[in-house]
Amino acid sequence: MTGNIEEFIRGKSEVVRLALVCLLAEGHLLIEDVPGVAKTSLAKVIARSVADAAVRRIQFTPDLLPSDVTGVQIYDQASGGFEFRQGPVFANILLGDEINRASPKTQSALLEVMAEHQVTVDGVPYAVPHPFLCIATQNPIEQHGTYPLPEAQLDRFLMRISIGYPEELADEVAIVTDGLARRRPEELKPVVQLDELRAMILALRDLHVSEKVRTYVAMITRATRKHPDVHLGVSPRGTIALATAAQAWALTEGREFVTADDVKAVAVPVLNHRLLLTSEARLRKRAPEAIVAEILDGVPVPRLPEQK
Repeated sequence: MTGNIEEFIRGKSEVVRLALVCLLAEGHLLIEDVPGVAKTSLAKVIARSVADAAVRRIQFTPDLLPSDVTGVQIYDQASGGFEFRQGPVFANILLGDEINRASPKTQSALLEVMAEHQVTVDGVPYAVPHPFLCIATQNPIEQHGTYPLPEAQLDRFLMRISIGYPEELADEVAIVTDGLARRRPEELKPVVQLDELRAMILALRDLHVSEKVRTYVAMITRATRKHPDVHLGVSPRGTIALATAAQAWALTEGREFVTADDVKAVAVPVLNHRLLLTSEARLRKRAPEAIVAEILDGVPVPRLPEQK
């Protein structure tokens, strides 16, 4: 899958790997970056790489309604009753483009499905397909016509990552070449069957996480709640997210156990959007990523048998 995606997303191996970690961990991914750096394309090529997966896309706009996301009850004259018409959230991979352009009311329509993998309409719960992954994009520099995501929704994303500009000249030249050839993400061929993806997700649950690693994860998230620049630290849901993402990272390394290095590898993208900074820290333009890095430096790494 990595090789397939990197045929289109050039020079961003770590970004691609983190996105696949989200997929394996059954988490949701928020891609936050400036326009034109292939945020939507990354989401599309991930979806295209999985055969038989139900893929839906929502272009979030200010006039979008919650029923446009979850679905709606429609009166059926033939039966004389109401019939539920499924919305685009009933998919294996949901692409939410420019999610912060929708109103808070519409954004809240995703809260239940992102946390519980179901939608409740008129008191009746409807389960979405398994696996379910939401990949959302947003532009952090544009404020006109946008609505910031509430903390409750940010906390439901396993990771927040950015793609950034191409670092190497050769990568940007390759991007230009692809653009001139009018290459599109839809041209990529699937390389993994949906059943294979489900098997990988199940295998992830069997990866061993020792008590020392679990303690290390808890120490990191607890340290966020005591940092002087943090008003609101990471919740227990964030602690679970960090451990799960570390499991998925270890799986991509081909190991059957998790180490402290796996935790460090995913800590910044998993925790950076879960920190609510103090007003003084925001005035000093402190970055959440830098605070997470400070915490990682300050929390002692447990001595694990696997690292000897």
